[in-house]
Amino acid sequence: MTPHRTLLRRTALGLLAAALATGPISPAQAAEPSAALPGWQLKDTGSDARLRGLSAVSRDVAWASGSGGTVLRTTDGGGSWSSVGPPGTGELEFRDIEAFDAKRAVALSIGEGGDSRVYRTENGGASWKETFRNDHPKAFYDCLDFFAGGRHGLAMSDPVDGKYRILATDDGGRSWRVLPTDGMPPAQEGEAGFAASGQCLVASGARDAWFATGGGAVGRVFHTADRGRTWSVSETSIPAGDPARGVFALAFRDAGHGLAVGGDYRPDQASPQAAARTRDAGANWTAAAEPPPAYRSGVAWLPRTRTMALAVGPTGTDITVDAGRTWHAFDDGSFDTVDCAPDRGCWAAGEKGRVARLG
Repeated sequence: MTPHRTLLRRTALGLLAAALATGPISPAQAAEPSAALPGWQLKDTGSDARLRGLSAVSRDVAWASGSGGTVLRTTDGGGSWSSVGPPGTGELEFRDIEAFDAKRAVALSIGEGGDSRVYRTENGGASWKETFRNDHPKAFYDCLDFFAGGRHGLAMSDPVDGKYRILATDDGGRSWRVLPTDGMPPAQEGEAGFAASGQCLVASGARDAWFATGGGAVGRVFHTADRGRTWSVSETSIPAGDPARGVFALAFRDAGHGLAVGGDYRPDQASPQAAARTRDAGANWTAAAEPPPAYRSGVAWLPRTRTMALAVGPTGTDITVDAGRTWHAFDDGSFDTVDCAPDRGCWAAGEKGRVARLG
């Protein structure tokens, strides 16, 4: 690492340490990097599942989900984990989970036909209710999210007959309905979402949501401002043009400012221009001047800051302190997804049961 990049990395980590300790800051406020630089603290989950679903409730409470019907929950900051997946679902892949608190969560399994399902628990995973099972052979649900308040939510499927299929709930995931597609722009040939981190569809506030795509000619982002009834679409600077390449994850800190990350998930392929940012709700996207060095599958804003975010992937973690203009590596551990709670409890999860909390 060059001296210049070493200084950038230490400055970024110093800003992150200050943000975790004191509250909102700007890059100009950090004259010297902190001596106590933060990093990922691995937690022993006792699982070897690949965990692509993650929901950070707080520094103490987090849920993770993944292969083999796995759902994990901690209420003590990762000191101990309970395996609380729905019984009889060992063949399912829970690629997304959204938790409201330590007791209530909604999990999405992916796959063709009936493998795409939604389950809800209200007692910390002691019991689950299946609230949706896909019955369309062409549908394949990738991810879900909830608007502010947790009552309204959406789930997104790959295109069916040329248009993306959107599922909606108005009761916190207890029941679901398929929305009409007359307000949905057509999909590109070969275009789809990526069920890589539970972040291909994200919501902000009471009515805005976005979903990301790849595989088609260009990587795109769709946006709704009316909870899924109508959508607009824009092109990003993140390359696509191949089934393994495109936009994998989104994060919005408000209805206007968002980040996109992605690339090519194949380890032998380069991922140039793997990050982009928007300041107008996704109508336009600008490529990062210094993107992450490789494919990234997850991204999250650091709460109570306006310029700081984390991006993760199989080759490491990057931080931005300028709202996505530049990214700087600070960890080389493998993670698939990242999420931050309002109290600045940031968590990451990935292969072989790896879960970590930011120190």
